[in-house]
Formats: sequence, structure tokens, C-alpha cells
Amino acid sequence: MVSGDLMDKADASSKIDVQLAGFRDIDSSSMDIVDKNIQNHARRIAELAEKEVKIHITLKLIHEREKSEIYDIHAKVADGGKVYASHVTDRNLLAAVDKALQKVINEMD
Repeated sequence: MVSGDLMDKADASSKIDVQLAGFRDIDSSSMDIVDKNIQNHARRIAELAEKEVKIHITLKLIHEREKSEIYDIHAKVADGGKVYASHVTDRNLLAAVDKALQKVINEMD
């Protein structure tokens, strides 16, 4: 599990805690791209959030075969007392993470 904090440029008092689960077996080059994508979405989530934000993203591999994995992403954002959640399944890891976080942003907006 990876954990990190990200400070929002617009509001330095807004703190984001990002937790990832299930990403242990993802290669480092893919993980760098996923991490940048998560950071971009986290900035937008921080703008929409009312309080401190916790983002938890869980990855599960479905039909694990070489070059034909299906990624199951669960994203959960806790903004104070409110919880926003989304679930996406896709063959492309980056697209799955992007869609899951975009669903959360749309729900918050």
C-alpha cells in the first residue's frame, strides 16, 4: 500500500491523504503515470472539497492473463462527513483510474 500527502495550491490548508491498495504488482513506469493522474484529479477534488480529504483507491485484477488483464478500480473519497464512491472496470489501468476519479469529481460537483 502506498500513501502520500498532496497540498492544494489554491488552499494550502486543504490537505489530501491518498491511499492506494492492490497496486503492488504494477510496474514502476505504469505506476508513475497512474500517480501523476491521481495527483491531477486530487487537485480538483481538493478544490471541490469542504474539509480535509481522504482518497482511497483499490485495484483488483480480474481474468489475470498476460496482456489481457481487466482492472477493477474502486475509488472512495471522504470529505469530512460525506463519502463519494465509484467503481470502474476496464482493460486499461490508466483509463480505469481516470474514469473512477472523474466519476467522483462529477458526483462532488
